[in-house]
Amino acid sequence: MSDVTKAERELGRNFLPRFDAQGLLIAIAQHAETREILMVAYMDAEALAKTRASGLAHFHSRSRGKLWLKGETSGHFLRVQSIMVDCDQDALILNVLPEGPACHTGAPSCFYRVLDGDVLERVAE
Repeated sequence: MSDVTKAERELGRNFLPRFDAQGLLIAIAQHAETREILMVAYMDAEALAKTRASGLAHFHSRSRGKLWLKGETSGHFLRVQSIMVDCDQDALILNVLPEGPACHTGAPSCFYRVLDGDVLERVAE
């Protein structure tokens, strides 16, 4: 059990990330200029540290169980401009400048479809 109080985490000035039972927290990549949500992923302590040190978004791949540098194979890096921390420090917004499509499908954002009834319709790009 952490000795960090709720008040320290929610109202204090210290960065005290609260990872879940799997050692992860949610990371939302948002375009720094347009504010469009580009993708949602998870970070562990290593991914967070690498992101902060390099300025490039790193994540934890749950399917592969390892560190993942966004753009490592595609060249479509996410350059982090700032990191916003939510009130209880278990979710982050990475304000990024993307160097190409954010989605592995080639779409600019992973959110390229809208739910219409029970059907997914592609959003015009």
